[in-house]
Amino acid sequence: MATAQTPVVAGIHPGEHGHDHANPGEIAIGVIIGRTSEFFDFFVYAIASVIVFPRLVFPFATELTGTLYSFAIFALAFMTRPLGTVIFMTIDREYGKTAKLVAALFLLGTATVAIAFLPGYSDIGAAAIWLLALARAAQGLAWGGAWDGLASLLALNAPPNKRGWYAMVPQLGAPLGLIVASALFAYFAGNLSADDFFDWGWRYPFFVAFAINVVALFARLRMVATEEYAALFETRDLQPSRISDTVAREGHNIMLGAFAPLASFALFHMVTVFPLSWVFLFTHESPVRFLMIEIVGAAFGVAAIVASGIIADRVGRKSLLMGSAIAIAVYSGFAPQLLDAGAFGETIYMVLGFILLGLSFGQSSGAIASNFKQMYRYTASALTSDMAWLFGAGFAPLAALLLATNLGVIASGAYLLSGALWTLMALWLSGQRERGDMDAGN
Repeated sequence: MATAQTPVVAGIHPGEHGHDHANPGEIAIGVIIGRTSEFFDFFVYAIASVIVFPRLVFPFATELTGTLYSFAIFALAFMTRPLGTVIFMTIDREYGKTAKLVAALFLLGTATVAIAFLPGYSDIGAAAIWLLALARAAQGLAWGGAWDGLASLLALNAPPNKRGWYAMVPQLGAPLGLIVASALFAYFAGNLSADDFFDWGWRYPFFVAFAINVVALFARLRMVATEEYAALFETRDLQPSRISDTVAREGHNIMLGAFAPLASFALFHMVTVFPLSWVFLFTHESPVRFLMIEIVGAAFGVAAIVASGIIADRVGRKSLLMGSAIAIAVYSGFAPQLLDAGAFGETIYMVLGFILLGLSFGQSSGAIASNFKQMYRYTASALTSDMAWLFGAGFAPLAALLLATNLGVIASGAYLLSGALWTLMALWLSGQRERGDMDAGN
């Protein structure tokens, strides 16, 4: 059994007792598979919330109003995610991480595949709305439980000169999940008649999501069985603490950590969900063509995330986050107008947006995690992630679409600008707090 002094993740050779061994590359692959699964689920729902649910569930409303209703239900997952963390942390303490992951991913798969069987409003009336809301809330609960902490812990336990590289590895799941989800919807929407697509074609990506969840479950269980994971548990890096104790002791750092990545989390939806809704509602262009543009943009995002790891190890993660937040603030002032500039403008908007997203999002995970005391780090990091997604991303499509339709598309940049400003403020306060802690220790 690995001891508390066993180095982890960064190329170690633990003992041969009790657990399988996995090298850092295998752990990274397992993390990428798990995160790709989560984001694939996320984007399958997000795309459907624009091109399917307004017509299926809200046919009584205008296209715009139906999309706004759909985005309101979209936000439910981010609202229930913290509750999921509370519930599944309790399961973790009582029954262990295997039970927690199995239960969370089973709930996620069940909720996702249930959406695939969702009847329309024309079949069961308002019950369709309630069933969609219930499934979406269940997805949020499951995401709270599926969080395994390895995104932050990979970076913390990596060699000092490679922490940026290890921090970016889990973030690759976001653009990879988007590429697969967009490709599936583009294939079905482009090869089926409109009637067939809205009748049964849109349901297939949700079935695929269920299958991918099964693969992700086994990949994560493989990680739980490794010596490295056991060592992290024994050193308290993976031990869940009580929510009340964690908030009492680490509440300040949790809030700083939640606001630190707001620029990248706000941009996350400004280059994925919001532009799809704008193009779908206010242009005559095919959503299939725009999904292909998203795939191209996401490919640039993959490259930018990889680059973020290299850059962060040279200039520092917080320096990169601050620099990218400033760049996002500049981008927010002109980029939304590109959505009204035809195919070329949309492509520039998406490529630039995904490059900035990759640079910032690639280093956003656990940016403040090192501030947490070790015994609270696991639970505090989970709560930080929940709050960051809630504040930064949960209402982004709804807020951006409301601003754009009422004040013009350029106004949607205001939401993005606010995220950049909050990031800069949180990182500055975090630096002040770290200096204060060091001064107090001298």
